[in-house]
Amino acid sequence: MGRSRLQPVPLARLTVLGRGVLAVLLFGAVAVLLGPARPAAAHAAVVGTVPQQQAVLGFSPTEVTITFSEPVTLVPGRAQVLAPDGKRINSAEATVRDATLRIPIRVADRPLGTYLVSYRVISADSHPVAGSYTFAVGAASATPPEPADETVRPDVRLAVPATRYLGYAGLVLLIGPTLLLGLLWPRRLPRRGAVRLVRAGLLLVAAGTLAGFWAQAPYTSGAGLLDVSGPELRQVLDSDFGLALAARLGIVALVAALLPPVLAGRAGRVRAGLLVALGLAGLATWPLAGHAAASPTPLASGIAGVVHLAAMSVWLGGLVTLVCFPLRAAHPRVLAVVLPVWSRWASIAVLWLVAGGLVQAVIEIGAPGALFGTGYGRLVLAKVALLALLLGAAGYARRLVRGRATGTPGPPPDSTRTARRRLRRTVGLEVLVGLVVLGVSAVLVQTTPGRNAGIEAEIAASDTFAQTLSSPLYTLQFDIYPVQLGPNNTVHAYVYTPDGKPLPAVEWTLTAALPAQGVEPTDTPMLGIEPHHAVGAVSFPIPGDWELRFTVRTSEIDQATVRTVVRVR
Repeated sequence: MGRSRLQPVPLARLTVLGRGVLAVLLFGAVAVLLGPARPAAAHAAVVGTVPQQQAVLGFSPTEVTITFSEPVTLVPGRAQVLAPDGKRINSAEATVRDATLRIPIRVADRPLGTYLVSYRVISADSHPVAGSYTFAVGAASATPPEPADETVRPDVRLAVPATRYLGYAGLVLLIGPTLLLGLLWPRRLPRRGAVRLVRAGLLLVAAGTLAGFWAQAPYTSGAGLLDVSGPELRQVLDSDFGLALAARLGIVALVAALLPPVLAGRAGRVRAGLLVALGLAGLATWPLAGHAAASPTPLASGIAGVVHLAAMSVWLGGLVTLVCFPLRAAHPRVLAVVLPVWSRWASIAVLWLVAGGLVQAVIEIGAPGALFGTGYGRLVLAKVALLALLLGAAGYARRLVRGRATGTPGPPPDSTRTARRRLRRTVGLEVLVGLVVLGVSAVLVQTTPGRNAGIEAEIAASDTFAQTLSSPLYTLQFDIYPVQLGPNNTVHAYVYTPDGKPLPAVEWTLTAALPAQGVEPTDTPMLGIEPHHAVGAVSFPIPGDWELRFTVRTSEIDQATVRTVVRVR
């Protein structure tokens, strides 16, 4: 096997390299464009507001609070309350603590009518949460203030998953070829084309990271893709998302500096170990900037994400490299040695790929019903179907490899050239399906996880009871969520002076009774978490019209009781 026989190959390999990189980007664009056309869903759900949505109050509140299902970060200047005359009545900057947004407000010039509350915050997994709702003082206005448009712009909606796809494609072209070049590359086969694949992978990871950093600014602010300001970019950089991307860029630079000896096949153990450590740290930046950041089990979700990404990159990146180079140019005897080893590696990668994906799916989907009842669950099913097709093609390719290695026929016997062509086409099919899987993954990370979609559906389906009760001593506003049979009905109560100022309470008592069914009054403890705010949990063991009595003592001698009826079905 003289070297002169391989001289025409490098030019062909350069053409193949260009086609390979183009195919990666093209299939990603198709998968992203065919993904959900709606705006990227927010991943934190509103679980409670004070005042309650569409509530009619007898006084002007001094504060609006919104509670989310997970911690959030405020977008500066994007939380406001508009009075019935359309004027902004924020008395100070809105603040966020954990999962609660607070907007202090002043009394409006014309306080009677409908008030509009609008907000835009960032959930723990870097996705924007925007919305608005109304409440009224005295009576609703005939023409309430108009909410601002808080949707994600179409260009940004496409750009965000596209930047994630660039990063995934870069990992594929970086990790798989590097592994083959460092451990399994045939001596007589030129390395130049595969090295260029690795360099393209580094560039794609860096470009995807920078583009993702840029796109995050309008994604969180609601502006257009090119309408980005310096303060918005600084806000992204100061966030956990921005820090993860900055760390990723630094790791990419270090990896690029350490890679050349590995790509030449002469790296020592220390360098190889350092590259593995940097690679794992770099892979961890993806879950840190995604769903794992807001997962109920962040450590398990992050580890599963790293395992899933690493296994995917090894398997798909190795396939891309095999199709572009060894399967086209290596001698059959060389392939008989290389392919069985690669086949074993691929089997291990597939095992870890499935294991990591399974753990992620269990964590992010939550209840089994969310697998079919949410967009996230249906995307996971589509990804599973594509992986099944991928595994079928991989199994057939493995049979071909075993036949070449042992000399025993797997499929019907063919000539060496025909067998190589059949193997190349099968592996090529694996690559194409794998690229579509990457595109589905890029859309998946922008979709509300099933566990959060379940919270949103539960909130929409559950009854919430809110009311304002008055006495000569105070005005009490309370809400119960959910209103259902059982013990876990959370009650929030607030007391104000008749002119709407918060009134500190010394003692709270809530009593529930069902006279029509002979259920005697039962006291429910209320815990004061702020001077004018208490929380408790009331039990409704059977359906009916329950009588609730709130007794609030505001001093040693001042105390009053207010009553209402709540229907429980």
